[in-house]
Amino acid sequence: MGSRRPAFLLDVREVFEHQLVCLEGDVLIPLGELIAGSRSWIRRRDRCLLPPREPERRATAYLRHNGFPYARNLRGGIEAWAARVDPSLPRY
Repeated sequence: MGSRRPAFLLDVREVFEHQLVCLEGDVLIPLGELIAGSRSWIRRRDRCLLPPREPERRATAYLRHNGFPYARNLRGGIEAWAARVDPSLPRY
């Protein structure tokens, strides 16, 4: 069996969006901060999962270009999570 590390959820929305709704255990680094260099704590072998909205697509492309080949977008993002998994989450 491999020693595959669990994925973590990276949220690149703005702080005010994160305050509206977030998922337990997610890590908030707004896109501007991520691109400015706040990614140093992410190990290159970690699997980053990001919701598939435009800022997240940009963040995924940025991470992949900078040596994080396992960065992925989550299908449907937090909206799909709220609809399918946890309907108690606010939607905006």
